[in-house]
Amino acid sequence: MPFAVTSTSFKDGDYLGADHVLSTDFGFGCAGGNKSPQLAWSGTPPGTKSFALTCFDPDAPTGSGFWHWLVVNIPPGTTSLALDAGNPKAPKLPAGALQTRTDFGAPGYGGPCPPPGDHPHRYLFTVFAVGVDNLPVKADTSAAIVGFQLNFNTLAKAAIMGLYKR
Repeated sequence: MPFAVTSTSFKDGDYLGADHVLSTDFGFGCAGGNKSPQLAWSGTPPGTKSFALTCFDPDAPTGSGFWHWLVVNIPPGTTSLALDAGNPKAPKLPAGALQTRTDFGAPGYGGPCPPPGDHPHRYLFTVFAVGVDNLPVKADTSAAIVGFQLNFNTLAKAAIMGLYKR
């Protein structure tokens, strides 16, 4: 069975609901629930010692995209993350998992909030099967360094895409 990721919160290629959109707390003008979606994966490749998860918007008007969520060191027996697992105030992540700094400047899930009138943005939720127990990163490590570490330690990856436009 191939490595694959699914969600009960949205289907691949569908629009993300208001529950997953950025909240007004961040000052970008969106008023969503800011809850990370439920995610599940299957077909874990042999040799997987941990998992990582990223949510990236390649369409953000930054010149380099926008990192909305990063989680590393998810234990190897984990096959899903619950709705709102990315909430740093009431984390539902498995023991040992570590959220790292997003482009909002802090660890934790930050939902979509593209500029008004812009085209639909793609939000790529990617699960990585990692060949090491722990990536050598900390909560304040940048997404670029997390990506560098994943580049050298990933056995397989699978993604699901959500869309959002306002």
